[in-house]
Amino acid sequence: MMRIILILTALFHAYFLFSEQATNQKPNILFIMLDDLGKEWISCYGAEDIETPNIDALAAGGMKFNNAYSMPQCTPSRATLLTGKYPFRNGYVNHWDVPRWGIGYFDWKHKENTTFARLMKDLGYATFAAGKWQINDFRIEPLAMKKHGFDDWAMWTGYETGNPASAERYQNPYINTPEGSKTYQGKFGTDVFLDHMFRFMKKHKKDPMCIYFPMALPHTPLVNTPDEPKASSKLGRHKAMVRYLDKAVGKIVEELDSLRIRDNTILIFTTDNGSTGSIIGTRNGKKLNGGKSKEIEAGVCAPFIVNCPGKVPAGVVTETLTDFSDLLPTFVELGGGKVPDDLVIDGKSIAPFILGKKKNGPRKWIMALGFGKGKLDGKGVRGRDDFMSRVIRDKRYKVWVSNQKEIIRLHDLTEDPWEQNNLIDSSVEAHKKAIRKFEKVLASVPDKDARPLYTPRAKNPWDIRK
Repeated sequence: MMRIILILTALFHAYFLFSEQATNQKPNILFIMLDDLGKEWISCYGAEDIETPNIDALAAGGMKFNNAYSMPQCTPSRATLLTGKYPFRNGYVNHWDVPRWGIGYFDWKHKENTTFARLMKDLGYATFAAGKWQINDFRIEPLAMKKHGFDDWAMWTGYETGNPASAERYQNPYINTPEGSKTYQGKFGTDVFLDHMFRFMKKHKKDPMCIYFPMALPHTPLVNTPDEPKASSKLGRHKAMVRYLDKAVGKIVEELDSLRIRDNTILIFTTDNGSTGSIIGTRNGKKLNGGKSKEIEAGVCAPFIVNCPGKVPAGVVTETLTDFSDLLPTFVELGGGKVPDDLVIDGKSIAPFILGKKKNGPRKWIMALGFGKGKLDGKGVRGRDDFMSRVIRDKRYKVWVSNQKEIIRLHDLTEDPWEQNNLIDSSVEAHKKAIRKFEKVLASVPDKDARPLYTPRAKNPWDIRK
């Protein structure tokens, strides 16, 4: 009898220990970001010219945000989500293609450029990235990803001026890993990224993981995919690329299931900005040109879905406000940490909201800015204006701010979702109240935008000239 009691006691303690570990286990975070795709190409957001069943399944089983802002273009979006700082603070108020143009770069040596990956590593996370980076030149610093906090990676280098092979991100992609950069002959870029990601996941499935997957798809050039090698028209190839990226999302979910970590992985899906302007899609009965590099809602109000069975409430469609500056503090809070007091950020964590612990997020307004090419002066890379134009909105109203730091447009997005009716001169009290609210927000931001922070380095043959 005593032996039975001892066995039962041991089993009880083992069960209690396992349960406590399971309860205290940090969630994995897997962040997927597409390159150049607006809501008019995702069927759960009302797209009528395409079906995206795997993305739609994430929305049905999780939270679909209607009011999430990216920045208008590539570099501003990436710098914002990595640092938790708006472009006016991180300096990337315009696009800057580092391997193509040189000179400036995303410098790990400056505390202000601290990435979420570095903070997650401090919390015990294994960190990985795959896809598009384009804010460092791996020829100069092949281990830039490691210095920015990633344990492992598989990144398209971006086009390195003078290196024709590096132009390829799809067929025969040119990809940098900890072993260096090379062409993956006969491979398709998305498949290479997934292969590396899945190997990392298998290796670290017992560790908390933070995975960053900024996909190259469906950015131009428009190409045929392995599934649709005969797509001929520009629109046909675009649709094929969207279907292939949706398939990739499905593969990721399948891999999480096979590793039995699906219910401990918070998957966030979004895009870096709107679709390429020459691509026309239909959303909720309206034909739309892509909004990339524009401050219209089609350019900055991004699809944003959060999914984790058992942790994130299912079937939720929310008007809660969030933007890309919120990602860093959200990841840190999900990982059980706090943003260091001496690290200035603009974002606010939405972790309690996405976990169902609060009924709304902390945001009263969100902001988007940053498009077009930066320029050079005697000090290096800078914004093309001292104060970049921007848009600010709440759940109903949106203002457009000029590069003179003046509000020049007001729209009621409830009544005017396509921003056709400028209410700036309206005498309606609700409209005047909205303008006063946004004027206070505007007064809180600097009169002059920051410059990208980087240590000047020796000149290279490919550096662009003024």
